[in-house]
Amino acid sequence: MRIDVHAVGRMKAGAEKELAERYFERLAKAGPAVGLEYAGVREIPESRARATTARKREEADRLAEFIGDGTLILLDERGRNLTSIEISERLAAFRDAGERRLTLAIGGPDGHDEALRDRAALRLSFGAQTWPHQLVRVMLAEQLYRAATILAGHPYHRV
Repeated sequence: MRIDVHAVGRMKAGAEKELAERYFERLAKAGPAVGLEYAGVREIPESRARATTARKREEADRLAEFIGDGTLILLDERGRNLTSIEISERLAAFRDAGERRLTLAIGGPDGHDEALRDRAALRLSFGAQTWPHQLVRVMLAEQLYRAATILAGHPYHRV
């Protein structure tokens, strides 16, 4: 199953970008053995629309063009807070159900459009706190790598 990451906003050079890239590189190496193919990050600029709803709608339209008929997981503060094992089980379930493409989307500062939330197969939260988008990308990269190692039975994840 191909895994794409879609992010509103661009990461600037720095420690966060380097750390995210490190985990994405690990995923790219570990994932194929368990049927997870990391396909990269697609960044789009934040919308410049004046109204919040218009900004969210414009960003959602760009994402919809990108994912086509693939499966969508949204990173959303109102989403489910799953354990690492539960995340790996969800990825495996999508893979085993024959999903060919999975897109994980990090929204802009205003969050995701409601229509996009309704379309998502899963809304995932990294806790009740508000996290900067750069750190969300690092946490997502690490959790995807961790999921691959859990599925492979690798000792990276200790219970």
